[in-house]
Amino acid sequence: MKTKETSLKAITDQGLLPLFFYEDAAVSLDIIRTLYASGVRVLEYTNRGKEALTNFEFLIKEVEREMPDLHLGIGTIKNTSEANAFLKAGAHFIVCPVVDPQVGQLVHDAGLLWVPGCFSPTEINIAYQHKAGLIKLFPANLLGPLYLTSVKELFPGQLFIPTGGVEIEEGNMTKWFKSGVCAVGMGSKLISKAIMDHKNYDELAALTKKTLEMVSRTR
Repeated sequence: MKTKETSLKAITDQGLLPLFFYEDAAVSLDIIRTLYASGVRVLEYTNRGKEALTNFEFLIKEVEREMPDLHLGIGTIKNTSEANAFLKAGAHFIVCPVVDPQVGQLVHDAGLLWVPGCFSPTEINIAYQHKAGLIKLFPANLLGPLYLTSVKELFPGQLFIPTGGVEIEEGNMTKWFKSGVCAVGMGSKLISKAIMDHKNYDELAALTKKTLEMVSRTR
């Protein structure tokens, strides 16, 4: 059974949260299988298209059958309606681009991990007050590691993950981990549209292994 604590541990242990969406459910499952075979044990599917909910319902069943130790969360959740739909579908955790305390309460009530997206200190404070287990800094390419260094001490014990623009590059990752993040989120830099469109699973496997090794070296 997946809980707030087990999902948070999976993310912090892995140090990397891959995230993606693809219209084709079968290709989405192949992407997940490739990531899993490459060492990934927690990832985020994103609510970025009209097929997202139907795909997710299919994916969660296959994941629980084939890869029972994999944590599969849903991202890009902006309101309680979306949160309810994906919680009903069996999402293991919920990631948001914004801070909505009502969404947070729904996820808390389900005993699962809520990861709201924050940009300003005020947003971080709202998420902190509403007991977000992990806060997503978004978009990370605009905020940068120095931003977190400046505000982190205001929120003792709070865990952060940057998403949006994190590079598969040692210097960039080193700066982020040195700033105090517990993991990095990575979408198209890792799982590009070209990889998905052309089903370049060998390329994805190699890049995933490289990224996990880089996280291990730089954190």
